[in-house]
Amino acid sequence: MMMTRRNFLSAAAAGVSSPIWAKAITARVSDSRLLTDIEHRTFNFYWERTNHSNGLMADRSSTPSSSSITGTGFALTAWPIGVERGWITRNQARDITLRTLRFFEQLPQGDQRSGTAGYRGFYYHFIDMETGLRLRNWDWELSTIDTTWLQMGMAFAQGWFDQEDEKEKEIRALVQRLLDRTEWDWMQANSKGGKGISMGWSPESGFNERNWDGYNEGMALYFLALGSPSHPAEDGAYEAWTAPFPRYWRGEGANLYLSFAPHFAHQYAAVWVDYRGIYDATMRAAGFDYFENSHRATYAQRNYAIANPMGWDGYSKDIWGLTACDGPGDLVIDFKGTPTQFYGYAAYGPKGMPDEEDHGTLAPTAVVASIPFAPEICIPAARALRNFQGGRLYGKYGFFDSFNPSFRDTHVSLRSGSVDGRLGWVDSDYLSDNQGPILGMIANYKTGIIWNATRKVPTLVRGLRRAGFTGGWLNGA
Repeated sequence: MMMTRRNFLSAAAAGVSSPIWAKAITARVSDSRLLTDIEHRTFNFYWERTNHSNGLMADRSSTPSSSSITGTGFALTAWPIGVERGWITRNQARDITLRTLRFFEQLPQGDQRSGTAGYRGFYYHFIDMETGLRLRNWDWELSTIDTTWLQMGMAFAQGWFDQEDEKEKEIRALVQRLLDRTEWDWMQANSKGGKGISMGWSPESGFNERNWDGYNEGMALYFLALGSPSHPAEDGAYEAWTAPFPRYWRGEGANLYLSFAPHFAHQYAAVWVDYRGIYDATMRAAGFDYFENSHRATYAQRNYAIANPMGWDGYSKDIWGLTACDGPGDLVIDFKGTPTQFYGYAAYGPKGMPDEEDHGTLAPTAVVASIPFAPEICIPAARALRNFQGGRLYGKYGFFDSFNPSFRDTHVSLRSGSVDGRLGWVDSDYLSDNQGPILGMIANYKTGIIWNATRKVPTLVRGLRRAGFTGGWLNGA
């Protein structure tokens, strides 16, 4: 007999045990409600904390005057998701996207220390929420990677707003103009040695001596740089990026993967780039793609929490996730009878990996934004985090940024969050750089909305091909 909703409920009322597959369906429905609630709350964070006059997104809920250009890239990504879910109309999404793009196009650029938003098509990491200019009293760098995340949000808009009305046509044209004026060739030519691309520039100190290389979050930067039709990076850029890869391999056999300790390195580019079935030279040699690599890295994060070599409180098979996030503060307090160092905002990650830094602080974004890679472990973990300590991690805009069950000193002064002497520290802030992957990756898991749109962006397709990627959807793009 077909199990319909009506006879399923009738059987339950009669005390008849439901079959295993029916219980699985019930679990999936429950999971869907959980994910939708997380999505909706996280979307509201962007909708309510964005300056609707210019499209700039607040860096965090506690600093409404400072905008992160990365957060603004995630805001641009949020709007079509809101349309798909029915939370805003297409016209609302179109109009706020247009305001954002028009605002960035008219922002002043130059090499002065103040009075500009960027230089040569790049933007400062943090800008004023109202004016869009570089924040005063801070030597914020002209950031190549944060410009990348802003432009990936723009690129998604270019792919998604595909109708032929004048406003959507203007979106596509504006995005292309903004992408085209970014001088990747200038940034590469002034990098320190080789063909790599510098991490940034500032009027005070010139070019950053560090280039983007090795396995970390910088991969998507090279797709934009190589794909630029106006100021492309020279051949050899991607090879400079991958040259240090041999130092990043961990595991063996079916558990071999390119590692990086803070988990956002596996997530950020994957918000906008569908890595399933496409391979560069590294992955052709390895025999699996970057999506599978992130699947393995996600399991490695969970396994590390289960092993818990540092002996922190709270780590388990469902409570895990080390990445860049807030911490309780740069303090030394007692932990299990020993003076122990804790930190504030830092790039946290498991011991034994590149950029290791484990001080007991966990972040829900590391788990929830990994759902496409390993839903079988990430969705139960998301539910456990939602229910953790009676819902202490979950608020108006979804998951608070981070928590540390080992930090239980109630006498210290905190920048953010609260400490319970028995349960530990929980942040009270939401960070736009960390909420964005949560929203984007749940949406990709459900419908592939972002991946389907960015497959149509010429700059990204060209960049992937110049980086040596072949296979899958890219062959027919």
